[in-house]
Amino acid sequence: QVQLVESGGGSVQAGGSLRLSCAVSGYLYIWNCLGWFRQAPGKEREGVASIETRGSGNSLYADSVKDRFTISRDNTQNTLYLQMNSLKPEDTAMYYCAGGWTYGGPCTPQASIGFVSRGQGTQVTVSL
Repeated sequence: QVQLVESGGGSVQAGGSLRLSCAVSGYLYIWNCLGWFRQAPGKEREGVASIETRGSGNSLYADSVKDRFTISRDNTQNTLYLQMNSLKPEDTAMYYCAGGWTYGGPCTPQASIGFVSRGQGTQVTVSL
């Protein structure tokens, strides 16, 4: 079974940056879609960003993180990344990476929430 392991979380002041990594124990292209989603205490899961594993690797972002976060992948290292800049306190959450198939549907941040293959999460805390 393919495993996903997140790293790179931590505590940072507002305006700071973090880079999350997700190491996958198999090839990324066993799926057509990779993504990051997050969950804050008492809130629903929120899709953050997604990227297609093949072709041009089209990426999409939640409005709440657009222009601040960048998703990328390294197929040679089987690793997914999330560069987070200009962090805000409302970005505080547990962040999860996930991979899966959308079966003809679009690869979206929201789709990643439903993927069975996911990591254990990494905590991001942003303070004022």
